[in-house]
Amino acid sequence: MPMDLEAVKVGFPQAVPMVATLSLTFDELDHQTASMTLPDQSAYHNHVGGPHAGAMFTLAESASGALVLANFGDRLGDATPLAVEATIRYLKLAMGPVTATARMMRSGEEILAELDRGGRPEFLVEIDLTSSDGTVTGQMTIVWTLKPNKRS
Repeated sequence: MPMDLEAVKVGFPQAVPMVATLSLTFDELDHQTASMTLPDQSAYHNHVGGPHAGAMFTLAESASGALVLANFGDRLGDATPLAVEATIRYLKLAMGPVTATARMMRSGEEILAELDRGGRPEFLVEIDLTSSDGTVTGQMTIVWTLKPNKRS
């Protein structure tokens, strides 16, 4: 059974301290989509007054990580979720708050079936970064894996 979504929202800033450092907030979380927002904070601006690229990367990766935890957090005794590759494209200048919306590209059931057959599944999470007016300012794709834990 997947994790309790409210527990993921509450525990995520403690489990991932950068979430609290950047004051990221959840807008939405279910088993197919996670949406988080980076507020407009001058301490994290770049040289043109928008959010720093590293802060936007962290926002997108955090939304994807929350989605992975929502789907597989109850299986942490069996496998460790790891990001193995990330590609980001900054498409337009972002100004003000930025929202990352992450989407699973495979079903959790399919991924767990592969894990249960002894595999090390890899799966994509795609993320759109948008400004407050809905303009897509960036896109990110992360390849995640569930690395089976060694049994003692």
